[in-house]
Amino acid sequence: MATKVRFPSSTGEMLAGLVDEPQGTVRGWGVFSHGFTLGKDSPAAARICKQLAAEGIGMLRFDAIGLGDSEGDWGSGSFTHKVDDIVEAWDFMTGRGTRPQLLVGHSFGGSAVLAAAHRTSAVAVATVGAPFDPANVDKQYDAIIDRVMQDGEAEWLVGGKALTVRRHFVEVVRAYDLQRDIASLARPLLVMHSPTDETVGIRNAGQIFRSAHHPRSYVDLEGTDHLMTAKGQAARAGRIISAWADQYLV
Repeated sequence: MATKVRFPSSTGEMLAGLVDEPQGTVRGWGVFSHGFTLGKDSPAAARICKQLAAEGIGMLRFDAIGLGDSEGDWGSGSFTHKVDDIVEAWDFMTGRGTRPQLLVGHSFGGSAVLAAAHRTSAVAVATVGAPFDPANVDKQYDAIIDRVMQDGEAEWLVGGKALTVRRHFVEVVRAYDLQRDIASLARPLLVMHSPTDETVGIRNAGQIFRSAHHPRSYVDLEGTDHLMTAKGQAARAGRIISAWADQYLV
C-alpha cells in the first residue's frame, strides 16, 4: 500500500510523493531519490521501493521539482536543489513519525544521496547506477549545450516532454565535487551497478567505491539496463538492498 503525501521543497514549491508502507514487521524507513528526468513512478523508483516495503522497509519516493505531480519549474532547479530537497524529504519523514534510516538513489539520484547523506541522520546509503561525476548528465542534452551556454537556456525535448536546461544548472553540476562527499561519508555504503550500463558506465562504480571508506560493499547487477525496465531487475536490486541494510536498521 502506498500513501500519497505532499511536502514543501527547499524553495517552497510543493513536492508530491508516495510512501510505500512496510508490510509485516516494520524493519525501518528510508528515502529514495529518482534519476535525472525520471520520477517517483519510474520503474527503478517504484519497483525498488515496493520491494523494500514488501520486506518491511517503508520508503518515501517523490517527484523532483517540476516533474510528475510536483509543483515548480524543473529548469529552475539544479543538482544542489535536488540535494536540498532530499534533506527536506528526510525531515518530512521524521516529522510524520516515520524516522528514516536508509538513503537510496538511482542514477543522478544516486549522486544526490551521496551529497545529501552528511546532512541527514542516515545510517546507511545505497546507490544504483550512479555517476561519480554529476556532470555525467551533460551528455543527455549534448545537442543543445552550446545554445544553453551562449543564450542562457534552451528547450530540451525528452521523453515526450519539453524541459528547459539553463546555464546555471550546467555550471553547478560541472563544478560539484562529489568525491569530497563520498570520502567524508562516514557511514556504510552499498554501490550497485551493471557492467553493461551504457548510460552511466561501470567505471563510475569503481570511482565511487575507491573514494569511499569502509564499510563499503559492491554488487554487480549483471544483465540489468540503466533504467531497470526489464521484469525483475529493480525488485532484485531491492532484495539486495534489504539484505545488506538489515544489520544497520534499528
